[in-house]
Amino acid sequence: MRKGLWRQAPALAVAGVALVAALGGTVYAAGKINGRTIKVKSLPGNRLAVGSVPGNRLKPGAIKGSALAPGSITGIQIDASTLGQVPSAIHADVAESARDAETALNAANSENARTVNGYEAGCRSGTRAFAGACWQMGASDNPLSAPAAAAACGAQGGELPEALALAAFSQQPGVTLTGEEWSGDLTNLSGLDVFAVVTVSPAAQINSAASSSAKKFRCVLPLVG
Repeated sequence: MRKGLWRQAPALAVAGVALVAALGGTVYAAGKINGRTIKVKSLPGNRLAVGSVPGNRLKPGAIKGSALAPGSITGIQIDASTLGQVPSAIHADVAESARDAETALNAANSENARTVNGYEAGCRSGTRAFAGACWQMGASDNPLSAPAAAAACGAQGGELPEALALAAFSQQPGVTLTGEEWSGDLTNLSGLDVFAVVTVSPAAQINSAASSSAKKFRCVLPLVG
């Protein structure tokens, strides 16, 4: 009986030593192995427990968009400043810019209609703005010859109107010519070296008369500031 126990004792001793070594190695490994001792890329992703790596441990761009599950990231988690402008917003900006440009252009045109070389301009009382100048609404009180009529307009800082322009002005609302009125245009009679002055009738008809004839007239004056 003692002989059998003696034979088993060496085996039990060896087993005990092995157990102690195994336990000691486990404790050693648990105390010595950490994240710093693991080589880069030595652990595949499928060996990591879910949730074991927090987001703040990942480098920017480490996970591509194609690797994300649909719906895994919501708008709350996206930094809006990193997104480009969507096409619809670009079109809206273009449309708004176009409206602003049109408004500015209309304002500029409106301002140009009231200014000359950057200065406010308008027409005196008794005149109307037409064709870029101020036209007298009424004809002269007294008929004069064509040269005298031209001199009277010049004294006011103006001139006799062109015939076609006077015909067009005669058709404006509130404008009525007083018989045939002088224009500032001349016409040659029958090819001779004889000239007449063109006149305009209330019906906007173009005629002519000798410059010595007496007719009423109206002057065209420049815009005033």
